[in-house]
Amino acid sequence: MFGYIARRLMIMVPTLLAVSAISFVIIQLPPGDFLTTQLNEQLARGESADLAHIEFLRHTYGLDKPLWQQYFTWLFGLLRGDFGYSFEYELPVRDVVGDRVFLTILVTLATTVFIWVVSFPIGIYSAVHQYSAGDYILTFFGFLGLATPNFLLALVLLYFANVAFDTSIGGLMDPHFIGQPMSWAKFLSVLEHLWIPVIVIGTAGTASMIRRLRANLLDELQKQYFVTALAKGLSPGRALVKYPLRMALNPFIADIGSILPELLSGATIVSVVLSLQTTGPILLSALQSQDMYLAGSFVLLLAVMTVVGVLISDMALAVLDPRIRLGGGATR
Repeated sequence: MFGYIARRLMIMVPTLLAVSAISFVIIQLPPGDFLTTQLNEQLARGESADLAHIEFLRHTYGLDKPLWQQYFTWLFGLLRGDFGYSFEYELPVRDVVGDRVFLTILVTLATTVFIWVVSFPIGIYSAVHQYSAGDYILTFFGFLGLATPNFLLALVLLYFANVAFDTSIGGLMDPHFIGQPMSWAKFLSVLEHLWIPVIVIGTAGTASMIRRLRANLLDELQKQYFVTALAKGLSPGRALVKYPLRMALNPFIADIGSILPELLSGATIVSVVLSLQTTGPILLSALQSQDMYLAGSFVLLLAVMTVVGVLISDMALAVLDPRIRLGGGATR
C-alpha cells in the first residue's frame, strides 16, 4: 500500500504541471485579454478609456510578456501561496473566493448526504424486491429525476418555496445578510434556504445512484457465495449486509473522486439560476471575461481535488473490496 501511494504521489506532480500548462494556454487562446476586452467595451459604449492606466496594469501584472513567462510567473506564485490577481474584482484571487468557499462546501456536503441517505435504502429495497409494485414506482420516480433538467426544477421549487413558506427567492440567505460576518441569525437563514439547492442538485445524483446501486446489488445477489451463505442457514438480512451489500457499495466509494472537486466548483448552472453565493458562478464569469489568473487558479484547484479524490477512492475501494489489488495482475 505504501509503495502504491508513493507512486501515485510521484505521478501527481507531472500530471498537475501538465494540467496547469494546458489550462493556462487554453484560457489564453481567445484573442486579447481581460484589459483588452474592457477597453473595447468602453469604446463601444462611447466612453473614454485611460490608455495609460491600462498599459500600466498590463506592465504591472506581466501581460506584456511572452506567454511562457506569464505561465512561470503564475506557477512560481502558486508555490508561494499567491494565486494571482483578479482583474474583474480588482482583488487577489484568495480574497475573491475566500468568502464563497464555505458556502460551496456546505451546499456540496449537504447534497452528498442527501444523495446517500435517500438512494441507499431505496436502492436496496428495489434490488431485494425486484419487479414489485414498489420497485416499479421507485423506478418511475428515478427516471423522472434523471429526465428533469435541474434548472427547470430550480424554477419550480423557487416558486413553491416563495408561495408556501414565504422564503425569499434566490440566494443562500436573506438579502440583508449578504456581506455581513457569519452569525447565528445568518446561519439559520442559510439553513432556511439550503434545502432548495440541495434537492435541485441532488435529484439527478440520487436517481443515478439508485439505479447503479440496484444494478450492482442485483448482480451480487445472483453470485454463488450469497446462495451458499443462505444454504448454510444464514438469515437473508444478515447475509445481505455482510456480503453482497459490501460489494455493491463500490459506486458510493468511487464517487469520492468526483465529490472533492464538486466541493470547490459546485453546480454552476443551478448556482446561476438560484443566484447562489458559491464559487461556480465566479468560475463561469472568469472564463467569460478572460480573467486568466482567477480562472486558471480554479482549474488547477479542481485538478488537484480530482487527483486527490481519485487516490482516496482507489485506496478505500481496495480496503472495501478484497477483489481489488493495488499491485495489478492476478495472483494464484
